[in-house]
Amino acid sequence: MKLKDKELLVCNCQRSMPIDAKKLQQALHKLGGEGDLDLQTGLCRNQLGNYQSAIGNAASVCVACTQEAPLFREVAEEDESRAALAFANIREKAGWSDEAGQAHPKIAALLAEAALDLEPTPSVSMQSEGVCLVYGRDEQAIELGRQLSGRLEVTVLLKDPGEVMPPRTMDVPVFKGRVKQAGGHLGGFGVNVDDYAPALPASRAALEFEMGRNNAFSECDIILDITGDAPLFPAPEKRDGYLRADPGDPAAVQKAAFEAADLVGEFEKPRYVAYDASICAHARSRKVGCTNCLDNCPTGAIESAGESVAFDPYICAGCGNCASVCPTGAATYQVPGPAGLFDRLRTLLSSYQNAGGEAPVLLVHDARHGEEVIDLMARFGRGLPARVLPFEVNEVTQTGVDFTAAAFAYGATQICVLVPPNKRREGEVAGLERLQGLTDAIMDGLGYGSGRVHLIEDLDPEAVEARICGLDRPEAPTPGGFLAMGGKRTRTMLGLRHLHQHAPNPQDIVPLPEGAPFGRVHVDTQGCTMCLACVGACPTGAMLDDPDSPWLGFNEEACVQCGICASTCPESVISLEPRLNFTDEARGAIELNRQEPFHCVRCGKPFGVESSIRRIVEQLGDKHWMFQGSDQVERIMMCDDCRVVVQFETPDTPMQLGTPRRPRTTEDDLREREEARAREKANGHDREN
Repeated sequence: MKLKDKELLVCNCQRSMPIDAKKLQQALHKLGGEGDLDLQTGLCRNQLGNYQSAIGNAASVCVACTQEAPLFREVAEEDESRAALAFANIREKAGWSDEAGQAHPKIAALLAEAALDLEPTPSVSMQSEGVCLVYGRDEQAIELGRQLSGRLEVTVLLKDPGEVMPPRTMDVPVFKGRVKQAGGHLGGFGVNVDDYAPALPASRAALEFEMGRNNAFSECDIILDITGDAPLFPAPEKRDGYLRADPGDPAAVQKAAFEAADLVGEFEKPRYVAYDASICAHARSRKVGCTNCLDNCPTGAIESAGESVAFDPYICAGCGNCASVCPTGAATYQVPGPAGLFDRLRTLLSSYQNAGGEAPVLLVHDARHGEEVIDLMARFGRGLPARVLPFEVNEVTQTGVDFTAAAFAYGATQICVLVPPNKRREGEVAGLERLQGLTDAIMDGLGYGSGRVHLIEDLDPEAVEARICGLDRPEAPTPGGFLAMGGKRTRTMLGLRHLHQHAPNPQDIVPLPEGAPFGRVHVDTQGCTMCLACVGACPTGAMLDDPDSPWLGFNEEACVQCGICASTCPESVISLEPRLNFTDEARGAIELNRQEPFHCVRCGKPFGVESSIRRIVEQLGDKHWMFQGSDQVERIMMCDDCRVVVQFETPDTPMQLGTPRRPRTTEDDLREREEARAREKANGHDREN
């Protein structure tokens, strides 16, 4: 059977899954599948020949098994097959369940999702030559350095060493010192060390060192830290090339040593985030606005760079927090990119419903914690209910409001997020909690009710199973078939407008919690001088002006509530109101303030704002030493051109230079020469007479 131009191989895993071939075939035909489904029972064993035949004849093959994927890839390599391979897990996610008999729409949806072709993720490479710094306190660090010296180029640095016995053979260099600052990544670490000094070769009973010096700098490829102190980096387990172990745990120290020994060569990691500085709302004119990505990055991979931010792809560990909380979409997660992620989401939910499924619940999980919990539930518990659709992402923290809006707009009744326990310890759950609150406010404001997003942080699979199986069945939103195209704001509004259009209680204005990336700006027109500083500072173009008249406008759909306009306003007359506006007014420009222009008293040309010019005249006229006469005051009411003209027309002004000197030319020299010759000739004639 073919699905999306892929040859489909489905196995019931030695009849451990109650798959009805006829029902599944009917469900797949509703999704565009072609041909008859030949249900396998032992594809990885006695029916392996069927797989070999498929990869020999088809250009692309999708196998409904992930457990034996290594075997299938090995066989394809041995057969020199050029078929593109894809794999889908229908066993733990659907077939091993108390509701497996009703899971045929779900299985069809999982297969349709797996059959999609996604763009590859861009990557960055790191080169390690094996230069390793072992940072410890005593003989343990020296012994560890000697152990690694056969594989790595090791230097041992001892922090505040006490009575350390000198090694009989100094086969690794030993220094003392305290790392006061460290930065970098695998293949490119840099450390600043205080009290840095080499060991003296004449040390007898205990190691002695030369006189220490501060702020010594060194570079290395790998850092193995067994000091037992606080880590040198934030989120240390996410820093490639930095290995840390408790010196009191020999097994952990040896594990770290084995890992360090393998960190030689060239390594690739995904470039998790793409950044577009042109739409970043971080800062303008030295006024800081949005700092969401900076506040939520656990590894310190993002730094302020003036009006934008700088991402270090080598330090980035791919948690996706920055992309989730970015209000403009300047930071975009790429594993996979938005196009692939939303294509998968749309395919999974729409395929499930088209195949006959009802009231889908989306279960967002990662490939480590989430897959393990789902596997244990399937093996030892009731398994996932038939309406719960697992949706794997690289990191659950990468999901943002555009994702939740699209999921509900595609028909999901609820969204459950399996949050790994380490996310709470590492402070990475704040973004998800903020997303949960924002989504609840939107859904409740539209009449769908709150409580549709669940963060499940339980480690026990039985507790997770109880939470999922105990979900209620709220009314499902009317599913839409739109494509989630464009940037983050566009994708979000596509989903939200669909939800608003089909809402049980559609409200045109939905109040949102503080910090929401949607809202409007209020201007106190009594105090506004129409300086338009807010227009120049707005990073998204939400604040508007008119070059021909004193007018201040606003486009609500472009506003991300960064607050730069309010912090820039010299009169402090701007305030923010977080909300969602579904009226047509939000899509166009509205007027915040308008004033009449002042006309030059000399030429009549409009310039400035009448109220501002009148106020200046009132405050300076006959009060400031420069404006003591009516002529001086009148200049305030002139345009720039007239002010300059009048200044030069004023008698006795120091700027009045008088008639400029005529430049001397060659004709002047020739004329004077002829006149001199004529005088000489006349004088000679007079003497002769």
